[in-house]
Amino acid sequence: MKSDYSIAAITKQQASEILLTFHYLKDISRGFKSGYNYGLIKDGKVVGVIIFSGFPVPELSKGLFGLERDDQDGLFELSRLCVEPVTQSSEHNITSWFASRAIKALRKETNVRAILSYADSDFHNGTIYRACNFTYYGMTAPKSDFWIKQDDGSFIKHSRGKTKGVNGEWRPRSRKHRYLMVFDKTLNILWKTGENETNEH
Repeated sequence: MKSDYSIAAITKQQASEILLTFHYLKDISRGFKSGYNYGLIKDGKVVGVIIFSGFPVPELSKGLFGLERDDQDGLFELSRLCVEPVTQSSEHNITSWFASRAIKALRKETNVRAILSYADSDFHNGTIYRACNFTYYGMTAPKSDFWIKQDDGSFIKHSRGKTKGVNGEWRPRSRKHRYLMVFDKTLNILWKTGENETNEH
């Protein structure tokens, strides 16, 4: 029963225990950005995690809302959402229930103008965000990443810098579904619902 669960602020360490065990981005989650972290609690145990952090890059606020890059106040990304599989299977709609209440908790704690979230198309399509009344804004534009070949034959993703003359290969990046929830009605949304992104960020 939903009455068996509660929501509370948790530490980055508490969040990491769930993310490193159950989130599909386990490797990336080792260095996830902490922000407003909330836990889904049952019997004193954290069984779910949701994290709201600032926009990943400041230029995003300009491409999305036409704001200056230093105007980031109240703009959040729902950057991580994860619930233990056994909890998901045993409690119907628990993830959307958790996310909706975490958003309410965030709004009580700080100014929230908008919340953006991405759903990696390789893993899911964002059904949870639709259930929470986010608006769908299509998929990110096709992009590629350069992967550097190591001496042992393995590859690591190139983060920044020149690629000319470097032994490696370009690989297509998985595209992401974009979801947005806006509370500040003065924001002018430049993206079109259901359309693909054309601006880099």
